[in-house]
Amino acid sequence: MYVPEKFNVDDADEIFAFLNANTFGQLVSLHDGRPTVTHLPFLVAADHGSLKCHVARQNPQWQQIEDQPVLATFLGPHDYISPSWYQGAGVPTWNYQAVHVYGRCRVFDDAAGLAALVDALAGVYEARFDDPWQPKYPDSMLKAIVGIELDIDDIQCTYKLSQNRPAADHRPVIEHLDELGADALVAAMRKTLL
Repeated sequence: MYVPEKFNVDDADEIFAFLNANTFGQLVSLHDGRPTVTHLPFLVAADHGSLKCHVARQNPQWQQIEDQPVLATFLGPHDYISPSWYQGAGVPTWNYQAVHVYGRCRVFDDAAGLAALVDALAGVYEARFDDPWQPKYPDSMLKAIVGIELDIDDIQCTYKLSQNRPAADHRPVIEHLDELGADALVAAMRKTLL
């Protein structure tokens, strides 16, 4: 990923806070020499050393992914920025937050490992409900999925939030995005710029 210095984020705590808040990503690998992508939720390891996910056994991506260099991408809030919002000259652009995780994968399909992954993922996403679903499913359902663990080799993080614009442009951009209801992007820009 191209990351201009003004937009680079290298603080590990910030990066992993972003990943934990934006866990739905894209797993990119090669299958039969062609780029292949699966969109899915990931589980971030507590030690920040790996990501886990699972795919349908019928998804061929897992069949050639073992020990292959892969990329997982994660996108946070984003929106169009009109040059009409600037005090001076400008061009249309897009503000966004993104993380790219590089590493190698290990495939697993043991029932205990898959059950632990499904239970952990459910625990993360069900926690926001008053009456969370408790994992209850027949073991046969686990045979329909394959687990993937991505051991992290490198992470790139970029927050392109108008840092390259004069300070006088920051508030008008934030105000216009606020009017559009881009709450998460507005919050990220306020945290970064103001």
